[in-house]
Amino acid sequence: MPARTERTARPARPSLYISVDIEADGPIPGPYSMISFGAAVAGRQDGASYTATDPESRTFYRELRPISGQYVPEALAVSGLDRERLLREGAEPAAAMAEFRAWVREVSAEAGAQPVMCGYPASFDWTFLYWYLMSFGGESPFGHSGCLDMKTLYATKAGVPLRAAVKGRMPRELLSARRHTHHALDDAIEQAELMSNLMLWTPAAPGGAG
Repeated sequence: MPARTERTARPARPSLYISVDIEADGPIPGPYSMISFGAAVAGRQDGASYTATDPESRTFYRELRPISGQYVPEALAVSGLDRERLLREGAEPAAAMAEFRAWVREVSAEAGAQPVMCGYPASFDWTFLYWYLMSFGGESPFGHSGCLDMKTLYATKAGVPLRAAVKGRMPRELLSARRHTHHALDDAIEQAELMSNLMLWTPAAPGGAG
């Protein structure tokens, strides 16, 4: 019987974490629209090493033309964007998604890393972003699962239930000094800083100081 040869696992490629924030006029994509989105490179992870990036150095932002006549006034009001102006001047979703794919590939190639979307929480932003990428171009530069939820990251590192993973309960040193404005690019940059702080954070041992 021939000897079995062991497979050598290929080393994992580095990850480039890209913070994405979206603003929408309703709870789900399709019936409702993503009306703006912003992205900022947070940092690069290679094995156990993480290097933060200036989150203002590599960014992307677009405002989009709504894709349906439905909207929730309260949801629309959060962003402060004018729907009539977006219908006239917003970018066509297909063109915006193509530009975004190209940008993600460019910054990822520069970093020599695979892109990973990160969000706070990722569940909402990823749902809209992935739906738009697939609906308008049929391709996602993040694949179908290349996303990381900052709430889950904090809950895991802090050892707290997910429902307790809210900014009001996080150590102050983790939080960005920037305001959360509900402008998609502002918030993507703010959350990129939170992502880097979380990646570099070593919580104190239970019962320890700090």
